[in-house]
This record gives sequence, C-alpha cells and structure tokens, in this order.
Amino acid sequence: MDVMSFRTPGLGDQTYLLTHEGMGVLVDPQRDIDRFLRAAAECAAEVRFVLETHLHNDYVSGAEQAALRTGAELVLPAAAAPAYRHTPAFHLEDIDGGGGLTLRPVHTPGHTPEHTSYLVLIGGEPVALFSGGSLLVASAGRPDLLGPDRARSLARLQYVSLRRLAALPPDVGLYPTHGKGSFCTATGSGKLTSTIGAERQDNPLLAIEDPEEFADALLAAPMPIPGFYRHMGPANTLGVPPMPPVSVPELGRPAAGTYVVDVRPREAQTRGMLPGSLGIELDDDFGSWAGWLLPYRQPITLVAEPGQDVTEAVTQLAQVGVDTVRGVVRDLGKDATQAYELLDLDAFVHRLTETDAQFLDVRMPSERERTRLAGAVERFLPDLFTQGVPAELDPERPVLVACASGRRASIAGGLLAREGYRPLVLTDAGVAEVVAALHQRDDA
Repeated sequence: MDVMSFRTPGLGDQTYLLTHEGMGVLVDPQRDIDRFLRAAAECAAEVRFVLETHLHNDYVSGAEQAALRTGAELVLPAAAAPAYRHTPAFHLEDIDGGGGLTLRPVHTPGHTPEHTSYLVLIGGEPVALFSGGSLLVASAGRPDLLGPDRARSLARLQYVSLRRLAALPPDVGLYPTHGKGSFCTATGSGKLTSTIGAERQDNPLLAIEDPEEFADALLAAPMPIPGFYRHMGPANTLGVPPMPPVSVPELGRPAAGTYVVDVRPREAQTRGMLPGSLGIELDDDFGSWAGWLLPYRQPITLVAEPGQDVTEAVTQLAQVGVDTVRGVVRDLGKDATQAYELLDLDAFVHRLTETDAQFLDVRMPSERERTRLAGAVERFLPDLFTQGVPAELDPERPVLVACASGRRASIAGGLLAREGYRPLVLTDAGVAEVVAALHQRDDA
C-alpha cells in the first residue's frame, strides 16, 4: 500500500490517493481533478473508489466528476444525502475493495453532522485512517462553521469522535484533509500527516478529559469564516460541473460589467492600477481572498503582467466555485492611476513616529490579541469591504497599513487608494516586527 498526498496550500487542504495492487482510492479531491487522475495513471492504478469525508465548507468538490471520469464508486457519508448518485457510507459497514483491502466508514460527527472518517484495512489489519476534518495533526476540525447555534453541540460530538479515533492502534497512519492554512481547523500545525500514537501523545485536545472543557477550548477564539464558505455546502450537495477551461481571452480593456482584479506583484501595482480595480497579487491563497472579498460569482477581468501566466489564478477561482473570468488585460496604457506605496520596515517605523501618523492594522482579531500596537485603528481586511474604511482615518493624511507579512496590507492598500486615501503599506514584515523595532528605538 502507498499513500500519495496532494497539497492545496492556499486552502490548507490535502487530497490523497491510496494505491494497492493496481487499485486506487481517491479521498476528498479538489475540483481540479486532472492532477490526481494523472498521478493515478502514472503509477498504473485504476481508481476504483472516490471517498468524501464530508460536505466540504471550504472548496467545491471534484469527487462526483472524478467518479464519472473514471467509473469509480463514489462514496459519501450516509447522512450527507447529496442530489447525485453515490454509495452511502454507514458506520462500521465495511466496503470490500478487493485484493485484501477493506474500507471501514467510521461516523465522526463534529466538524459537520454527517462527517465520516475511513479506516483502511489490509488483510484485516488497520493501516491508515483518512480523518477529513475530524482528528487533525495536533488539532481538530472546527465545529462552528454551520453557525453559532449548533457550534457547542457539534463541539461535544467532536469530543466523542476524537476519542473514537484515538482508540485505534497507535501505528495507524493519520491522513487528515484539513491542515495548516485552513480556516476549517481549530488551530494550526506545521505537520500534515501523523499517526494515532503520535496524536495520543502530542495532540493537546486529546488531553482534555471533560467534554464541556473540550468545547470551551474549541470555541474559545474562533477564526473568521470566509464569506464564500456559505456557498460551498450547497454546491457540494447539489453537484459541481466540470472544471472550466483555464485559458482566458486576451482583452484590450476590462470587459463591461466585470470586477477588475489585479494579480500582478505588489511592486507592479504600486506603479499604477486601473481605477476601481482590486489588487490581489497571485499567490497560493489568491482564490481564497478573491472568493472572500469579491461579490461571489460575479464576472471578473484579470489584470496581469505581460507574459504572466494566469492559469493558476483561474484554477484557484474554480476551486471555490468561481467560473466567471471573462478575460485578461496586460497593457494598462495611460489608464493606470490608482496606486499605493510600499515601505520596508525601517522606513515604515520612521513614518510611524511622525506626528501626523495614522496606522491601520488589518489582521484578524486573534492575531491582534497576541501583539497590539497602541493607537492603531483595527479592522480585519474583509471587514474593510463589508463595513467600509474606518471613520477615524483622515483621507487628507497618509495611512500606514500593516498585517503580519504584507500580503493583506497590500490588498488593503489598493482598496484605500480606490477610496481616495494615500496608503503606505508595510511589505515583507508585520505588526510584530514593527512593535519590536519600536521597542528597540525606545531602548536605544
């Protein structure tokens, strides 16, 4: 038996391909299924099963399309009840894979009510567990994504589910879908896979013996929920069409009626952006931010550098169900006027100490709890789009903007410039470094 993992860093998720004696089992596939099917073909494995652990909240699934393409048996938790043909997985009702391989569904509610993990047995011996959003490496799946009214009930169920899985033999490999970088996890961890034995020893949630205390820990400091998440469950229940073509037409100007998204590096954006555009430089998490910050599924025109490949941008948008890219503009000509300025740490700290300085912190609340800067105006990046620019900020004075790395601050800088402010964005550093630099200046 071999398990191959496919990381989707921008969503913090993993898809798995298990192969055994020429047979393949695909687990929690993202929508861009070609990469998984290509890997199966390269190792001469016939995909016989496609497994889903739950109705995903953070991406549209490729499971149905993968099953249709390969003729594989599509298996979903029995309580998921999607609108398309599938095999329902009932708790502890084994599925015979042939060749000595058995798939054993284990009902593990908590992240979602229907959530089901899959224990893999070879010759009757348990060897691997695909735990989806249940037991994660040093963590567990969030129980609050379906709303606050159900969060505590699901947190108690998660307590039971984690202990159910922790009772498995210690050498069973643990292969969760959610990991570091996912808004579906209660906390983050650098490792992506583990074993049951390692989690018994190191997972702090398994050390909590009381279910109410466990629920308190899971719900103590919930991360924000990306806006596009509310569209994922319904899409995965009703079925997702195949991936659209990733090639887009070249345009001389933005298509009428589209939102203009500038995917160029932030250094290029500072030289000028199209009026009214939003800058989200292309990186691993481009699709997540675009899906969160833009009106969902509205038509989009991309702005890119000459020669910049936009295939990744279109793919990431499709992973969150946005199939509305109408084209790409590469020559801004004389139309580029909107812009912001980038500052390194030293220049940013120097400007911050000036008498007219005003500072905007766009990190999420849990980050601000760890490190705060006195006098900062605080508004999480997505809230800038839903609530507007804070009234405390004076458009006649420059606005210094920071996050934890410069990524979100540059997006905020483009928005502020669009609204008529003069943003000065800290790049390649964050609030923690600013605080440390200010302390050093005070001590000098």
